[in-house]
Amino acid sequence: MRSSERAKVSAGRVMPIRLTGMSATVLIFLAGMIYAQDVVKVAPDSHTVLLENDQVRVLKVDMKPGQKVPMHSHPHNVIYYLTDGILRLTSADGKTEDRRVKAGTVVWSEASKHAAENIGPAEFREVQIELKKAGR
Repeated sequence: MRSSERAKVSAGRVMPIRLTGMSATVLIFLAGMIYAQDVVKVAPDSHTVLLENDQVRVLKVDMKPGQKVPMHSHPHNVIYYLTDGILRLTSADGKTEDRRVKAGTVVWSEASKHAAENIGPAEFREVQIELKKAGR
């Protein structure tokens, strides 16, 4: 049985079920949407851990023009933009938002799941501080 086939048991007989390339792609995409992963695991080329302890994780983010980051999740966090930029964020439900940001701006962000793309003409850089525990 090929890797694109699965077995189905019906009345004691094994019957192959074929997954087309398209249906397999859709299943993988949907699984990624449901189970958004750690951004450092899905995008190690653009997200680097600068500091991590039991309270926070500090990330350095560097995205080249046109670079995409697959679906991932963040806990509540604070972002400090080091450069101006234009980002396209796609949420887990498929909605997109183009966000223009200015260097020197600091923003609060609730926990989220999204994919990101640098749609601006220049490299985009930020420092993101993910919070691990609620305030004391």
